[in-house]
Amino acid sequence: MKVLVINAGSSSLKYQLLDTDSQAVLAKGLCERIGIDGKFTYKAPGKTTVDAQDVAMPTHSEAIQAVLDALVDPANGVIASMKEIDAVGHRVVHGGETFAHSVRIDGEVMAAMEACVPLAPLHNPANILGVKACAAVMGPDVPQVAVFDTAFHQTMPPVAYTYALPYEYYAQDKVRRYGFHGTSHKYVTQRAADMLGKPIEALKLISCHLGNGSSVAAVAHGKSVDTSMGFTPLAGVPMGTRSGDLDPGILEYLMNKYGMDIKEMLNVLNKKSGVQGVSGVSSDFRDLCAARDNGDERATLALDLFNYGVKKYIGAYAAAMGGVDAIIFTAGVGENDAQQRMAIASGLEFMGVKMDPDANNIRGKEAIISAIDSKVKVLLIPTNEELMIALETAALV
Repeated sequence: MKVLVINAGSSSLKYQLLDTDSQAVLAKGLCERIGIDGKFTYKAPGKTTVDAQDVAMPTHSEAIQAVLDALVDPANGVIASMKEIDAVGHRVVHGGETFAHSVRIDGEVMAAMEACVPLAPLHNPANILGVKACAAVMGPDVPQVAVFDTAFHQTMPPVAYTYALPYEYYAQDKVRRYGFHGTSHKYVTQRAADMLGKPIEALKLISCHLGNGSSVAAVAHGKSVDTSMGFTPLAGVPMGTRSGDLDPGILEYLMNKYGMDIKEMLNVLNKKSGVQGVSGVSSDFRDLCAARDNGDERATLALDLFNYGVKKYIGAYAAAMGGVDAIIFTAGVGENDAQQRMAIASGLEFMGVKMDPDANNIRGKEAIISAIDSKVKVLLIPTNEELMIALETAALV
């Protein structure tokens, strides 16, 4: 099948056209500045790359039309007609407790997605716009599937997802741990089982999705049993600009001292904190590593804080699962920074982790990076959320 994967933001739209049989990416690109001045990017193997071309995109519908026009372009396209697109798979950030699996989109599903908007007000409205735009441009006969970031974590037990708040906040208001990056954690844990030559049902895995947004997940027997992100993607380890876990009493203290309202406080926690806030340098880990190598103490502290935070979650999740068979590194930092991986894994020898420095000196491709005699295997697995979305879409359609 040929599946068009859409990841719609409020003013952007990422896309990939994949062949699910060969798992090949036929074309991919980005629509940016939707509703402003429209920039269109398109890349396909053996074709001329279109880089940030000006295209009128007052709404997401025009963006989808631009994508389809490029895909069927006689000179530069990869399909003869739109009819070759068998289905569309959409990344949807929040499925609440309603969706524990990917689903084919119909009127009932759309209503349920709308009901989840209060849980992800910055993301779900844009995801829904992408669905509506595809329906408007491609017509009702092309199947559309929603793949939720939160769905994989719906297997967490109550002891993992319940917050120690008055219970009515969960019962009435659905305040609980949801977790995110589920599509990535699902993909890399399935790949880990393949690499280890064991059924996923026999494994206890810790997946470390580390990048500008980061989360750690405990996956026992193929099911997520705990994860570091919470009710929102703000919780867990320190991230690029997000604080991660902190004492909520800090909010009252800072709001009173500096006269901030909750909106201003959340802006600090989401956009001015994390490694950027600590370092004062950047939210980009490459910039931080360069600053550290030049002797910047705050950049060094920021990186150490991040590594320490991930290491603590690994230890906690090994305890929660009663052991661990493999630790997985993925996403931008996890896939590309050997020094960060080594810093996180160092000190875990007590639980059976033994790294191979030579094997770890790699980036961007699947590998076992622990020593041959390591009791706990350490794996580098590049994530592929788009492929996971395409495969789930194909399976449903």
